[in-house]
Amino acid sequence: MVTLPQKTESRPPRKKARCNLPRRRRSPGLSLRKGIVLFLGITLLSVGLVLFFTVDRGTIWFLFSAKKKFLLEAFGLVVLSWIFDALRFMSFARAAGERVGFRLSVCLTWLNYFGSAITPMQGGGGPFQIYVLYRNGIAVGKGVAITLTRTLVTLFMVGCVVAMTLIFAPDILSGSSFVTGVFYYVAAFVLLTWVLVFLSLIYPMMVKRLGKIVTLFLKRVGIVKPMMVLRVVRRLNREIDNYTENFRLFFTTGFSFFVTGIALSLGQLFCLWSVLPTLVRAVGLPIRYGQAILIQALFNFVMYFVPTPGASGFAEAGGATIFSYLIPMNLSGVMAIGWRFFTEYIAIGLGAIVALRFLGWGMADQILHEAKKEENEA
Repeated sequence: MVTLPQKTESRPPRKKARCNLPRRRRSPGLSLRKGIVLFLGITLLSVGLVLFFTVDRGTIWFLFSAKKKFLLEAFGLVVLSWIFDALRFMSFARAAGERVGFRLSVCLTWLNYFGSAITPMQGGGGPFQIYVLYRNGIAVGKGVAITLTRTLVTLFMVGCVVAMTLIFAPDILSGSSFVTGVFYYVAAFVLLTWVLVFLSLIYPMMVKRLGKIVTLFLKRVGIVKPMMVLRVVRRLNREIDNYTENFRLFFTTGFSFFVTGIALSLGQLFCLWSVLPTLVRAVGLPIRYGQAILIQALFNFVMYFVPTPGASGFAEAGGATIFSYLIPMNLSGVMAIGWRFFTEYIAIGLGAIVALRFLGWGMADQILHEAKKEENEA
C-alpha cells in the first residue's frame, strides 16, 4: 500500500505559510461527489455511443486477433511514464530548494490525474498537489511554483515536439485542414504563454501594469464587478511577486535540476504518446509514428480547455474522430477508448484511492471548494 510520508517536524509555521482552507463556509457548485458523478456519467455515456457508432464485425475480428504482448508493452509504457513524472516532480522540487521523496512524488502524480478528472478544464490536480506538499513541509508559495512549472514545461515540450515533428516530417499536416488549424492555434498559445512567463520574470512591473489594464477592461465589459477590481489587482500583484521570487530559483541555483526536469518531461510524454502506436500495432495495422505523436500532442493540448470534468466525452468522441486520420473508422473508437484506459483511467483510479485513503472525503471535498472559491474571486 502506498503511503504519504508526513514530515511534521519540518512543517512550516501556520503564520508564515497558511494553506487558506476554509473551515466552515463553503462555496456552492463544485463538489467531490458531483465531479466524480459527472466524470463517470459522461465517460460511460460517451464510451457507449462511440462503440455503438464505430464497432462492426471487422472491429470484433481485429480485437480477437490482437497480440497480447503489445497490451503488456502499453501498460509498461504507462508505468514508465509515471516514473518519469515522479522523477521530474522531484527535480523541480530540488530546483526550488526543496526535497520530495519518490514515493510521495508518485502519489502526487496520481493525485494530479484524479483532481484533473473531476474538475472542468482539468484544473483540480494543482490544489491537491499543493495541499499535500504543504502537509509535507513545503510552503504554499513554493508548492504553487513547482506545480505551475510542471504545467508550463509540459506546454513547452508539446510545442517542441510539434516543431521537431514538422522539421523531420514536413508533409505530416498535408491533407488535414483541421489538424493544420489546431497546430497553429497550439503553436501561438504556447509561444504567448512563455513570452508572458519570461516578461514577468524580467519585467514584473510591466506585467503588473498589463494585468491592471486587462482587469479594467474586463470591468468595462462587465466580466469583473467594480467592487472586485481592487481585490483582483492586489491578488494579481501578490501572485506575480510570489511566483517571480520562486521561479528565479529555477534559473539560478536550481538550474541543473530544472534542466533535468525538462529532460524527464520529454521522456514522460514520449512514453504516453507511444501507447497509441503500440495499441495499433497490437491489431496488426501499420501506423506513422511521427503523425501519431503530432496528433496526440495537439489533441492533449486542446483537452486542457474542454469544460467537462477531465475532458470526459470530448476525449472519447474526439479521439475516435481524430484517430480516424491514422486508422480505419471502425477501429478508431476502440483505440480511443483503449488509449484513454491506459493513459488516464488507470491513473485516475489510483489517484482516487490515494485521495480518499490519505486525504479523506471531507478534506478532498474541502480542497476543491476552496479552489473554486479562489477561482471565482480572481
